[in-house]
Amino acid sequence: MAAAVHHIELWTNDLGQVEAGWQWLLTSLGWRDGDDEWESGRTWHHPDGTYIVLEQSSAVVAISHDRMRPGLNHLAINSPSQALLDALRDQALEHGWRELFGDRYPNAGGPEHTALFLENPQGFEVEIVSP
Repeated sequence: MAAAVHHIELWTNDLGQVEAGWQWLLTSLGWRDGDDEWESGRTWHHPDGTYIVLEQSSAVVAISHDRMRPGLNHLAINSPSQALLDALRDQALEHGWRELFGDRYPNAGGPEHTALFLENPQGFEVEIVSP
């Protein structure tokens, strides 16, 4: 069976500012580097076939992402374990991510929902969900 999502493409106005943070986060979660890397972008592939594209485009019209505007609010990605979630939380800041809702970790999404919420320097929010 094919993955439910084919791919997600995220645009940035400064690839150099956020690429390393995405690299750390996605590879920590089991995504692999794509073979299709180019000057203004790169990809990471999940074992289920889904891939994420991060691309710097001259067509970007704003300096940062605003998740409160219409469009994408955040990207939610599964973590294989609570232990990995805790490790990501401990390492996030040194990789360019800041924690959101830290005072309610690990249940900021509700009492039955275990997740870590992170934001990168350009305002992209990622929710990492643990079983």
